[in-house]
Formats: sequence, structure tokens, C-alpha cells
Amino acid sequence: MISSDSENKACSANTGCACSTADPVPMTVAPAVDASDAAWVMFRIPTMDCAVEEGEIRRALEAVSGIKGLRFQLQARTVGIQAPPQVIEVALESIQKAGFAPVSLQASADASQPVPTLSSGWVRLLGALVLATGVEVLDIWSPQGLLWHGVGMVLAVVAIALAGFDTYQKGVMALRAGKLNINALMTVAVTGACLIGQWPEAAMVMALYAVAEWIEARSVDRARHAIQGLLDLSPKEATVRQADGQWAQLPSAEIGVGAIVRIRPGERVPLDGVVIEGNSAVNQAPVTGESIPVDKMAGDRVFAGTVNQSGELLFRTTALASDTTLAHIIEAVEHAQGNRAPTQRFVDRFAAIYTPAVFVIALAVAIVSPMLMNWGWMQGIYKGLVLLVIACPCALVISTPVTVVSALASAARRGILIKGGTYLEQARKLRVVAMDKTGTLTQGKPRLVEWSPLPADDHEARPWVAQMAASLAVRSDHPVSQAIAAGLETPMLEVQSFQALPGHGVQGHSNGQGYVLGNHRLIEARGQCSPYLESVLDAHQQAGRTVTVLASDEGVLGVFAVADTLKPEARDVVADLQGRGIQTVLLSGDNEQVVRLVAEQAGIKEARGHLLPQDKLTALRELRQAHGPVAMVGDGVNDAPALAQADMGIAMGAVGTDTAMEAADVVIMNDDLRRIPELIALSNRTHQVLWQNIVLALGIKLVFLILAVFGHATMWMAVFADMGASLLVVANGLRLLSGVPQRV
Repeated sequence: MISSDSENKACSANTGCACSTADPVPMTVAPAVDASDAAWVMFRIPTMDCAVEEGEIRRALEAVSGIKGLRFQLQARTVGIQAPPQVIEVALESIQKAGFAPVSLQASADASQPVPTLSSGWVRLLGALVLATGVEVLDIWSPQGLLWHGVGMVLAVVAIALAGFDTYQKGVMALRAGKLNINALMTVAVTGACLIGQWPEAAMVMALYAVAEWIEARSVDRARHAIQGLLDLSPKEATVRQADGQWAQLPSAEIGVGAIVRIRPGERVPLDGVVIEGNSAVNQAPVTGESIPVDKMAGDRVFAGTVNQSGELLFRTTALASDTTLAHIIEAVEHAQGNRAPTQRFVDRFAAIYTPAVFVIALAVAIVSPMLMNWGWMQGIYKGLVLLVIACPCALVISTPVTVVSALASAARRGILIKGGTYLEQARKLRVVAMDKTGTLTQGKPRLVEWSPLPADDHEARPWVAQMAASLAVRSDHPVSQAIAAGLETPMLEVQSFQALPGHGVQGHSNGQGYVLGNHRLIEARGQCSPYLESVLDAHQQAGRTVTVLASDEGVLGVFAVADTLKPEARDVVADLQGRGIQTVLLSGDNEQVVRLVAEQAGIKEARGHLLPQDKLTALRELRQAHGPVAMVGDGVNDAPALAQADMGIAMGAVGTDTAMEAADVVIMNDDLRRIPELIALSNRTHQVLWQNIVLALGIKLVFLILAVFGHATMWMAVFADMGASLLVVANGLRLLSGVPQRV
């Protein structure tokens, strides 16, 4: 059994396309693997231009025993094979038997081989189209005679050679292998037209087919390369501080971890890192989809591909160019493009039956119809050939990968990283969305939500109490103290003899007076509790808050309540999901009281607290049995088991978090809950477009099949119909690139 990193967009064994323009390249194998292990070896296949041809190569390799894994990158025309060296040799022979010429990327001579471009060959195709048109004109307007007929035949042969050499080459190989792909169908149809004297038809069919494939390939490339622009986001060079303190421009690929890099306003961040000096706003939209720039200062993380806007920053690199967050995103999206959606697999299975069935019908029309319909043999054969041309499944086969890739790219631009077409389609089937609390529904860090002096009506003391509390809190590295200092935003007082009291709080002196900032236990130990203070503390604790008390030697001065607050968008997102008929559930390891309070604030009706990781797995199974497919939304670290167990794991705030990238099926890069309803809306829209394309492709085929049987369609009309259907489904699929729908 072959395992694959990316179950790629392979089309059926009985389909194919002829969009290649490159000549076969001689095979060279580099000894790049350890003889004792199955290592990855990469090969370029210059003539692998579309998903159909990729499918033929995949099926050829799946028949080879000993292959451990396959990686297809269609836009780069490469395939990775994980296998021992002896198996690699067999695999390459299988690829060659399928009609393709693999080139080892490890061989220096082959590494320089140019990848064929879509622009190459357009002059040749234009020439073929002009000659085919000339043959049609000669057939209609030229005087009858052997000379003019001979001239037309010569021009037709030249046109067919210019436009259809690759098609013929692949068609013959397919027929020898017993495959009825589109190359085989076109080869039979054009050859048959020539044999019955329909030279103008043969030339025009081959020229139109080649032009249609070229146009189709250009259209499809927009979807293939929709995510490719991410590769250009990271600058190729960076300004790096040298050992002598000087600055030098170095290639980003050569910069190691720990280097000091400088970025000026307007420059892109070349590598992931942590800011060590400077303040600036950074536009993180290319990575996280956030529309508002994020302020950065010392200690904050920056990511490759983001744009520095307002000030100069110095940062220390934390990853190599090949290991940045952006590199992981690109790799994930490339692999996702190869994970076929259920609709895509259905289309492949359907095409496997459809193409040979139409071939049999065409053969029956050519042989039986002259006897049943009183047609001439030439007329019957011609109608059969028209049916062969109409049978081209390109529009049907190409409709799904273009749509899926467009949707994946559109989602990635919004900070939604979907790991395959399966999850893209599955999102619309969700019936329950279970969420973790901390970092998912809430901000994930404590904030000062309320404070007051004691007594609460002592307004004159309020400014000084805030200053004293902030002056003590700012000197502590405890998250609660930091939240108090950040929330008060007041001028600081001078503090002497500052000291941390582990497990209790901090203390210090100001103007000769001693002060403490600590928890309930500290105040009790100092004998400063009172019934009034106990009631204040109890009220805050009932609300799920952590309370810190400021006191002097003379008594309690103020109370400060800190809590992990709900995200601003949480309530609207929960209401949106419930409006779609999706139940929301809160699953958390926090205490039951706090969990129920947060659920009430968010509008979630069902909440479960005190859950260990294994308890969350049990809860997910129960929810699935009761309601249907379940998504788990978590931070990707503590919730990794639940993310893996759910029908769909959605990791929140996963920028730079490898665990989240690995555990989840969908990664929300910017920690924005609103992306979850957008994901479901995109899933619904993608499903609609997929079936629109299937109906379009089959509907147009059906109309022309009927026209062909009753003698109202010609071969070149059939090619036009196929070309039109292909362009329609491609254009319809590309509509998904316009953006992620807010609601569908």
C-alpha cells in the first residue's frame, strides 16, 4: 500500500489531456539515497501539465510494490518518491512506460533543464489554426480538382503536425497501454477523419483542440499559482549585523538562527524572529489575514513575509528560511491542493465509466447506425467520430481541482489554512462546534477588569491607590501583576526594598511606609481581613475573577480583580453558528463555575468544566453520537488529542505553533473566531460551485451528443463545445478566488 503525503488531484485512468509542449528529456538517475533506507528522491516531469496526466503517473506508481510515499507538486511539475534505490529504478521504468520522461532534480545536468512555459508554442498553435482555416477555405471555395485537393491535404497534414504532435505521441502510447484517455480519443478521431477524406475537419479539430488546451492551461494556472505569490513575500536578501558591528546584505537562505537583522519602514520581514529593539506597526495580513497592522516592540514575534510600516526594528532570527511560519503555510497549502475532495473522487470514478461508455456508443453509431438508419457508411463513421470528440471529459475532470484549489487559496489569504479538499467539503456538514475556553473563546491572558479603593467611596484616595498598586505590580513578572500594571496606566511611584513573596505576592516601601500587593492568603496571614473585605472578595470570585489586594501596615487600601476576558467577537460568532443550525458547546478544564459564566457571556447553552484531555475525547464521542459531525476548536497545544479525535480539528492562533499545524485539519492563523463561520460559508459555496460545474459540463455534453446523433453537429463544433464547457467551469471555479463569503 502506498501512503501519500498529499492524496493528489488525480483524474481517472480513462481520461487525459494534451496540454504539453515539451519534448521528452533523457532520464538520468542520481544516487541520492541511502541504500539501506527508503529516502525521498525528487523528479521533474516536464510533460506533466495537468491533473489528468498526474493521475496517470500516480496510478503507474501505485502498481509498484515497495514505494512508501508519493508527493506530487503539479505547479512545479515534480514528484517525490520515497523508496529504496532498487524500487526507485522500477518506479522510473513505470513512469516511462506511462509515456513520461522523469528528470532527476539531484542531477546537476538535469537541474538546468527548463520547465516548459505556457507561452512557449503559441506561435506554432496560431500557425496551425491559420493553416486549418486555409484548408477549410480551399475546401469550400477552390475549384474541384486533384491539384487543389492535394494542396488541401498537404496543408492539413502540416496543421495537424504543428498542433497535434504531442497529442498523437501520447495518444499512441495510451492506445498501446489499452487506455482510452483524451489523447487516444483525439488520435482516433483525427486519424479516422483523414481516412474518410475529411481533411479540413481533421485539421480544424486538431488545431482547435490544441488552442483550447492552451487557453485552458493558462486559465487553470491562475488557480494553481494563486498561493504561489506567497513565495515572493519573503525578500531574497536581508540586512544582517556582522561580528564587527557593521551591516551587510546577505541572502536570506544563508542566514542562521540567532542572527541580528534590521528592517526599515516599508521593508518586508525576511525571516521569523523576536524583536530586540525598536517600535513599529507591522502588517501581518499576508500571514494571518489581519486587516489592521499590529504594534511590535521588544519581545514581540515577527514573521517572514509581513511588512514593517512605521519604524525601524532589530530582531533576532528564530528560524531558517526553509522553516519559517510562511514556509510552513506554503507547504501546507501545496499539500492541501493534493488532498482530493469527495466530489472530486466521485468525478474521477464517473469519468472512468463515462469515457469508455461513450467510446462504445461511438463505435456502435459508426457500425450499427448505417444499417438501422439507412445512412451511408461514411456518414455513420463521421457521426461516430464526432461522438468521440464530444466524449472529451476535460471539462468534467478539470471542474473539481480548479474549484478546490481556488477555494483553498482564497481561504489562505484570509488566514484560514485548510489542509485539503476533504476538510473543505466536510465543514458544511458540521452539526456541532465544540470550543475550548482559554485562548479560544477568551483572550487567553489576564486583564484588569475592575478595581476600587477601600472603602469604595473614597474618591480622593483613588489616584494614589492606583499609583501605589501599579508601582508594585510593574516590578513583578507574575501575569496577574503585569495585568494590573497594564490596566492601571498611571505614573509610577518610587519603591524601595522591593521583594517577591512566593505564593503570596510582593512587598515594598515608599516614603517610609510599607505596602504589600498580594492574594487573600497574604491578607489573612497579616490579620487584615474583615467581613466587608470577605464579601467583596467573594463577589469577585463568584464572577470567576482572580482578586489581588493592596494593603499598608495600617489596613487594606484597594482591591483589584483580574480575569481572562471574552473575545469581542465571541458572542456574535456563537450566534452566527447557531443561526446556521450548528450547536455550540464549551469544553474546558477550568472549574465548572467559571466555565458556565463564560458560556453564558458567549451565549453558549451547553458547557462542561473540570475536563481532563481524555474527558474531552469522551465528550466529543457523545456529541457525535447525539448530533452528528463535530468540530473541536482549540489552541493546538493542550487540545491536540481532541483536535485529532474530532471530525474536524480547528486550531486557533497558531502562528508559529508547529503543534497546531500538525494536529489540526484547519488552522486559523490570526486567532479570529470569525474565521470559523467564514470557513463554513466557503464550504457551502464551494459545494455549490462544484455541482454547478458538474451540471454545466455534463449538460453541454448531453446537448451535443443529441445533436451529433441527429446529424446537426460537426467535429469542429464538438471541439468548440468542449472548449466552451472547459472555460465555463474554469471561470466559475475561479470565482472563489474573489474572497471568502461572509455568509452562504
